[in-house]
Amino acid sequence: MVKNSHIVLAVILILGAILMPGCGAAQAKNGNTVQVDYTGKLADGTVFDTSVGREPLEFTLGAGQLIPGFEKAVLGMKVGEKKTVTIPADEAYGPHRDEQVVELSREELPSDLTPQVGQQLVVTQQDGRQIIVVITEVSDETVTIDANHPLAGKDLTFEIELVKIQ
Repeated sequence: MVKNSHIVLAVILILGAILMPGCGAAQAKNGNTVQVDYTGKLADGTVFDTSVGREPLEFTLGAGQLIPGFEKAVLGMKVGEKKTVTIPADEAYGPHRDEQVVELSREELPSDLTPQVGQQLVVTQQDGRQIIVVITEVSDETVTIDANHPLAGKDLTFEIELVKIQ
């Protein structure tokens, strides 16, 4: 009877390994280069970005290439695993900072520029770095620009599927 119980246990373990694929599969960890398919949505359901119809997004976990909340969501996932996560603004693009919204006199702009709301401009800072700003208001005398990331201050929801761990 004891010998048979060892055989039964061995059969159960083998069947468990066959019937439960993914058990013991590698999990994504810092230093791994991974590929993911994703769709990013705002709170109202608006899709702001997706890899659907394109190549999966490839990045190295822990290298700081993506927003912290996205990397944290992928950590520990297994190939083929899917999840939906909501990333708070402070783990995404940070809060919307009022000090990054500036009103300029139209005289400070190039004379050949006809500013329009929604228009993006590249601004060179004093240290030589370039940033993208968006025109948010236009009047006869002034133009208001916003240097915040367009997703700053927003919680983001991502549907993520881990496609590959390298």
